[in-house]
Amino acid sequence: MKLRKVTAVAATALVLSLAATACGSSDKNDSGSGSSGGGKIKVGIKFDQPGIGLKQPDGSFAGFDVDVATYVAGQLGYKPAQIEWVETKSADRENALARGDVKFIAASYSINDERKQKVDFAGPYLLAHQDLLVKKDSTIAKGTDLNGKKLCSVTGSTSAQNIHDTIAPKANLREYSGYSECIAGLQSGAVDAVTTDDSILAGFASQDKYKGQFKLAGLKLSNENYGIGVKKGDSATVTKINTALEKMVSSGAWQTAVTKNFGPAGYKNEPAPKIGNIVK
Repeated sequence: MKLRKVTAVAATALVLSLAATACGSSDKNDSGSGSSGGGKIKVGIKFDQPGIGLKQPDGSFAGFDVDVATYVAGQLGYKPAQIEWVETKSADRENALARGDVKFIAASYSINDERKQKVDFAGPYLLAHQDLLVKKDSTIAKGTDLNGKKLCSVTGSTSAQNIHDTIAPKANLREYSGYSECIAGLQSGAVDAVTTDDSILAGFASQDKYKGQFKLAGLKLSNENYGIGVKKGDSATVTKINTALEKMVSSGAWQTAVTKNFGPAGYKNEPAPKIGNIVK
């Protein structure tokens, strides 16, 4: 009887040990160790912004935001093959996070007070400036020249509205679903100018099919602090992403990504911003 009692105690201890191990394994996977757990992470990016986030003909993705998101996901424990890229257009970014469609969004997502009411931001990781893209022979040289002109931006973007409200109240706004449509409209003459961040415009202007046709006006109409959007209240993920961004800058990987994606267009980037430093 005594032997049976000891055996029962040992069996109970083994069961408790296995249960504790299982719980520990689950916690590790939940903490974002994707490579060890074999899981996937869904990341929102743009699919139609050369130099920022572009889906290429072979199905791969390229751009500065893609490089930043890949680095961040790697620091969270996910290999590139474990990243599932999700297209997040400007008008749907907040909803995509709220629905849980993606873990985070790196999609030329400027931090502002209105958006901070709906989502949390890590970063910023790039300081861009609103500018104008016009035809090479255009006489538009300053913001007020847009009065009476057709100005294009995408649905959900604040760029065109900023100009209309503060600089050129008589500008005729045109909103398209994507920047590709805006650029095509500029090429055809359907619009006179396209406005968004200089980094995005430089990416389009450097494409082979548009080389020599357009120019940047060189205006710094606003400061655009690119942040990584995270579901409201997910402070743990924000902290992890901020740590990853700091490491990307200190390791030199950030500058490498800037040079690779913007260098061909002669884009003059600002230095890497400090985490939490929003330039107004």
